Amino acid sequence: MIEIVGLQKTFGTQKVLKGLNLTIPEGKITVIIGPSGSGKTVLLRHIIGLVRPDFGRIVIDGVDIFKLQSRELNEFRRRFGMLFQNAALFDSMNVFENVAFPLIERFRGRKLPDLKRVVADKLSMVGLSGIESKMPSELSGGMRKRVGLARAVVLEPKIILYDEPTTGLDPIMTLAVDNLILSMQQKMKITSVVISHDIDSAFRIADQIAMIHGGVIAECGAPEVFRNSSNAFVQEFLSAGGVKLRAGGHQ
Repeated sequence: MIEIVGLQKTFGTQKVLKGLNLTIPEGKITVIIGPSGSGKTVLLRHIIGLVRPDFGRIVIDGVDIFKLQSRELNEFRRRFGMLFQNAALFDSMNVFENVAFPLIERFRGRKLPDLKRVVADKLSMVGLSGIESKMPSELSGGMRKRVGLARAVVLEPKIILYDEPTTGLDPIMTLAVDNLILSMQQKMKITSVVISHDIDSAFRIADQIAMIHGGVIAECGAPEVFRNSSNAFVQEFLSAGGVKLRAGGHQ
């Protein structure tokens, strides 16, 4: 689904990405972890085409996105849904208006689908039926995340990008959000890319885990492969996150 090849990006004197390579499989959940400032969010912004690399390419569904013109890239982005770190709901709009917003923008000037039905369906998918009239200020942090996810999938995208989806949530709500990500992937067969600092969450939901360190992918593989990595930094990072290392792993 997504092939990232030789990605390099420098901001000022800081070289953030140093020839990063990563393959993200279709219909699976890939969790990207790494220490603060390692370039996780920078990578996410490249994937959606908000930042252009100094060198390298990103090929999505066979299309090199950085060869697209601005209008073509905007059209291509409709394949994506995005759940921002703090849900990024419009405070002046109620839940219905927030979830319906992408549909209204997409069908501007054309006949709209049945907004009430579509919004109700997507809210039901995230376990929040009947809250269309509520304002974001009336919602808990977990509910805001769910509304944000309903908005992210309202156009039925092929790819969803999650930016730190469990940040600021208590353990019970973190588990609920993890289960929601798994449920959405299973129901819609979506390709999911999750940026996270939460090791426990990564091992719960990931089909593939990739760690950024030193501007490149230090390790990538299924959770059980990742846990047994011989990379010293990976093992140190997992240990600091409270992950019990298996026998044979570097400690």
